[in-house]
Amino acid sequence: MTAWEWDRSLFAGTAAHYLVGRMPYPRELADALRDALGLDGTGRLLDVGCGPGSLTLLLAPLFAASVGVDPDPGMLREAARVAGFAPVEWRELRAEDLPADLGTFRVVVFAQSFHWMDQPLVADHVRAMLDAGGAWVHVSAMTHRGVDGDVPLPHPRPPWDRIDRLVAEYLGPVRRAGRGTLPDGTRGGEEDVMRAAGYQGPERLVVARNEVVERTTDDVVAAVLSLSSSAPHLFDERLGSFESDLRELLGEGPFSEQVHDIAVAIWRP
Repeated sequence: MTAWEWDRSLFAGTAAHYLVGRMPYPRELADALRDALGLDGTGRLLDVGCGPGSLTLLLAPLFAASVGVDPDPGMLREAARVAGFAPVEWRELRAEDLPADLGTFRVVVFAQSFHWMDQPLVADHVRAMLDAGGAWVHVSAMTHRGVDGDVPLPHPRPPWDRIDRLVAEYLGPVRRAGRGTLPDGTRGGEEDVMRAAGYQGPERLVVARNEVVERTTDDVVAAVLSLSSSAPHLFDERLGSFESDLRELLGEGPFSEQVHDIAVAIWRP
């Protein structure tokens, strides 16, 4: 079987749904990184695989300048729209093409993105882009859905198992990803890659989140369509039918979800 390879359709069409369907990163994440790294408004930030800039814009006030790179032009258009006049440079660029002409950075952050990349190549390239005393920050989070469980919430949880079955009815039982499939899920092994590339660490942080959020039917639909495994283009001409079936499954809402904790790993060259 041929190994999965990245292609530009991976997140095609998801950008319009991302900021609605994904729960935002909290202010506490920025505070934790500020304290752990001594961030004081100096230096430069690079967000690799920045998507629509959700984390870039949260962290940008902690630096003198920020750059977000992503290979999806739709994501970057959405990032620029949301950013307004914020001093962030957006570049359409694959991580594998770094360092390009971007220079060096105090912090390089990867949030829910490194598993899509040629990890050894990117780890090697980025190491040379870090300032003396700089840090690679890996943010692990699940923002499209909340914590599973039986703890009572103000409203029902979205029926994620039934949503997954509906996606499978349309797209098949094997997870889709761009033009290919991921029968075993996304790749892991990030820590082995980082150590092999000469990084030291990691220093670990956990941003605990106890809040419960209310979500509408529109929010949950957007969450589903923000995923690579159910990106709009995968449904072709059946997208309208899928969304109608999804909305019928969900009903009027509202829903409640408990937000996931966020794990952070800090590596140093």
